[in-house]
Amino acid sequence: MSFVAANVWEWDRHGPLLRSAVQETLQMVSFTLVIGGLLGLLFGLALYATRKGGLYSNGVVYNVLSLIINVIRPIPFIIFITAIRPLTMEVVGTSLGTEAAMFPMIIVCTMATARIVEQNLVSTDPGIVEAARAMGASRLHVLLRVLIPESLGPLILGYAFLFVGVLDMSAMAGVIGGGGLGQFALTYGYNRFNDLVTLVAVVIMIVLVQIVQQLGNVLARRVMHR
Repeated sequence: MSFVAANVWEWDRHGPLLRSAVQETLQMVSFTLVIGGLLGLLFGLALYATRKGGLYSNGVVYNVLSLIINVIRPIPFIIFITAIRPLTMEVVGTSLGTEAAMFPMIIVCTMATARIVEQNLVSTDPGIVEAARAMGASRLHVLLRVLIPESLGPLILGYAFLFVGVLDMSAMAGVIGGGGLGQFALTYGYNRFNDLVTLVAVVIMIVLVQIVQQLGNVLARRVMHR
C-alpha cells in the first residue's frame, strides 16, 4: 500500500476504535483530575500552611513536601512511567493498560496541583488572613473557609490549565498500552503511515482542551465577579 493510499478513514473500522479511544481518554483524564486534584489540594494546603510564616509553620515538613515535588515534577512523564514500573506492579498488579497508566498520572497530577494550589494561596492578600484571625477564626477555619474561597477563581483557572497536562499524559500513556487517543493515533496512525487518523485524534484533543478551557474561564469569571 502506498503512502497516499494509506491516508484514508474507514468508518467501519476506525469509527468504533475512535469511540473507544475517546471514552478511555475521558476515563483516564477525569479519574486522574478528580483523585490527583483532591490529593494535590491537600498537598498544596499543607505546603502553604507549613511554609515560613504560615498558619502551621514547620520548616521540616515544608522542606520534605517541597523536596518530593521538586524531585518528581522535572521528570519527563514517559520516563517516570518506566521508572516507577515496579511500584505500579505492586499497587495495580500490572504495568500495562489503562489502570497502570492512571497510577503514575495521578502521582504527577498531585505534584503539579500542589504547586498550583500553593502559589495561588500565597498570592492571597495577607490582610484577609490577619483579619480573620483577629476575629477569632481558628487556623483551620482560615485555611478552609477563608483562603480557598478567596482563591477559588484562580484555582479554577489553574485546574483548567492542568487539564491540558493530564490530557498530554494520557496521550503518552499509549506507549505502554494505556489506551485512549494516544494509543489510537500511535497504532492506527503513526505506525501505519495514516496521517488522517493521527489528524483526527489531534483535532479531538484540541476540541477537548478548548471546551475545558472555555468552561474554566466562564466559571472563574463568575466566581471572581460574584
